[in-house]
Amino acid sequence: MKQEKITKYIKSEEVQKKWYLVDAKDQVLGRLASKIARIIRGKHKPVFTPNMDNGDFVIVINADKVKVTGKREELKTYFKHSMYPGGVKIKSFKELLATKPEFVIEHAVKGMLPKNRLGRKLIRKLKV
Repeated sequence: MKQEKITKYIKSEEVQKKWYLVDAKDQVLGRLASKIARIIRGKHKPVFTPNMDNGDFVIVINADKVKVTGKREELKTYFKHSMYPGGVKIKSFKELLATKPEFVIEHAVKGMLPKNRLGRKLIRKLKV
């Protein structure tokens, strides 16, 4: 008789969740965000399942000291619309870094997570 190979699916209750502390001082924003998204998603674990939350929690400190390369500090903008005529609000990277530095990192990480229910659940694991 032939022995069948069965893929073992781990339950979300069986996953051990860890807490990671990340220092954003002098880190490049995009590279930092991709590492954080990988940890939150659980891709660094051998039991990674794409349709499950088996990632870890991440705490980011020194968010206001994050760096970007080239002229991006002056040129990068964040766009928001109130859905009313003339309701466009555009803020630069420098403005946001001065007022809400946590938003810059959250926005970058959120863009690297799935755009569905799972992604909305995963972004809650990020504390900035």
